[in-house]
Amino acid sequence: MTATMNEQELATRFDITLAPDPRRVVIKLFVPGEDAQLPYNRASSLIERILRLDEDEIDRLLADVRARFAGRHHDLCAVFQHHYDLVHHRVPAGVELSPAARSLIGAYFSHEFSVEAAALCNPSMVPHPDQSGLEPGQLRAAVSLRQIGEGHISSIGFCSAVLGPGESIRIEDRDGPLMIGHRVGARHRRELLAAALTDEDLDNEACAYVLGELPERFTDEEFEEVLGHLPAELTARATSESTLQTIRRVVAGDYAVTFPATIPLHQRVLWPATPAESHGMEDARFVQFTDAQGRQIYKATYTAYDGRHIGGREIQTRDLRHFEVTALRGPAARNKGLALFPRPVNGRHVALCRSDGETLGLSIRDDKYRWAPPTPLLRPHRGWDLIQVGNCGSPLETEAGWLVLTHGVGPMRRYAIGAMLLDLEDPARVVADLPDGLLDPDEVEREGYVPNVLYSCGGVLHEGRLWLPYGASDVRVGFASFPLDRLLSRMQPV
Repeated sequence: MTATMNEQELATRFDITLAPDPRRVVIKLFVPGEDAQLPYNRASSLIERILRLDEDEIDRLLADVRARFAGRHHDLCAVFQHHYDLVHHRVPAGVELSPAARSLIGAYFSHEFSVEAAALCNPSMVPHPDQSGLEPGQLRAAVSLRQIGEGHISSIGFCSAVLGPGESIRIEDRDGPLMIGHRVGARHRRELLAAALTDEDLDNEACAYVLGELPERFTDEEFEEVLGHLPAELTARATSESTLQTIRRVVAGDYAVTFPATIPLHQRVLWPATPAESHGMEDARFVQFTDAQGRQIYKATYTAYDGRHIGGREIQTRDLRHFEVTALRGPAARNKGLALFPRPVNGRHVALCRSDGETLGLSIRDDKYRWAPPTPLLRPHRGWDLIQVGNCGSPLETEAGWLVLTHGVGPMRRYAIGAMLLDLEDPARVVADLPDGLLDPDEVEREGYVPNVLYSCGGVLHEGRLWLPYGASDVRVGFASFPLDRLLSRMQPV
C-alpha cells in the first residue's frame, strides 16, 4: 500500500479558478426576532413604527432603498410587494396604505443573503442546452455549483464554460443580479407517492383509497379534492388523522420552480424550498439522461439537509429553466452520493451510491420506483482511500465501458479523485481500476474551508478528453482535463 498518488502528468490543470463572490446576493424574507428563535417576533411593533411615518418620509425612505438596491436584484419592487403580502395580516384592520407604504413595509421585511459568502465547491458539468455561437470543436457546458452562505446554508447555482477547441477552456460571464426560482404548481406522480408510503411503512385503507382515486399525474388541487372526499368510515378511524398528515407531508415535499426565459443560467439559484432541505441543497450531480425512447432530459440528484437529517432528492428539467423536484425512495437513497447512469441499462434504471458510508455500490430502481439495496463495487483497500470510497458523479459511457470517477479518503482526511471502469452491459462487474489515482490536492488546493479535499460531482467527455470541474478544499472550484485514451490505457484489469 502507498499513501501517495502518481498522476504522471496525465492531468492538465487549467489556470482558471472560480472563487466565492460575496457580491452574489439574493433577497429573502426577514422577520425581526425569528432569527433568534424567540417564541414571538417583533413584526407588529415594527409595522406600528412604520405607520407613524408621514407620506413624505415614506417616499424618501423608499426612494433611498431603491437607489441603494435596485441594481442588485431583478424587479425589486415586486419582491417588496410579495414580502408585504406575507406580513400584511399584522397591519391593523381598517388602515388604508398607499402603494409606497406597502412597498416600504416589504423593504423592512427583506434582507440580502450572500449565497457564496462562505464557499463555492462540488461542481458537476453537463452539455448546455444552448450550443449557439460556437466555433468548430467547441462545446458549451453548464456547470452546477454548491454555493455555501451564512449559517452553512447551501443552494445550487450555475455558470457556463466553453470547452475546446483542443485543450482550451473559457468561463462565460457570471455577472448580474441573481434570482431564486418561482414556486409553481407541481404535477405529482402517483407511483412516487406509493413508494413514499412504502418507505413510511404505511399500508392501510386510507392510503389505498387515496392512491386508487388519484390519476397517474395529479395537481395539488386534485390531491386536495381526493382527500376531501375520503369516506366517513375511513376518516372515523383512529389512525386516519396521522395517515393523512403523512400523506400531505409527502406530497408537499415535492415541488416545482421556474425562471423567466430572460434570466440567463448563471443568474438562476435553486434555493431550499421545503423543511427537509431548510439547511441546504448539497452536492448536486447533474447528468444528461436519455430514456428508452431516445428523448433527452437533464436529471440531478442532491442531498437535502434539515439540520439533523439528510434525504436524497431528484431534479428533472428539460431546459435548466423549469425544475421539478421529488424525493428519492428506497434503501439506496438514504445516504449521500447517489448518482444516476445517463441511460437505462438493459431496460433498468441504475445508479451509483454509497449507502453504508464507506463503500461504493450499484443500485437498481425497481418497478415501484424504489432504489434497491446496493451491490458493492469498490471497497477501501489502498493507502489513499482506506477511510472511504465513493463516486464523484454519474458514469460516463465509453467504448471500453462505463468510466466512473471515484473519490477516496486517506490519512489526515485527505480527499483525492480516482477512476474505475464498469462493464457496459453488466455495470455490476468492475472491468478495470486506476490504482494510483487520478488527481489529488496540490499545495495551493489543499488550503481552504475544509483543507486537503478535492471533490467533484461529475464531468463530461468532449473531443477525446475528460473535462472535470472540481472543488478544492470546499472553498473554490478548479478545472482539469485528461486525454481519454491515455486514461483508459492506464487502467489495470480487475
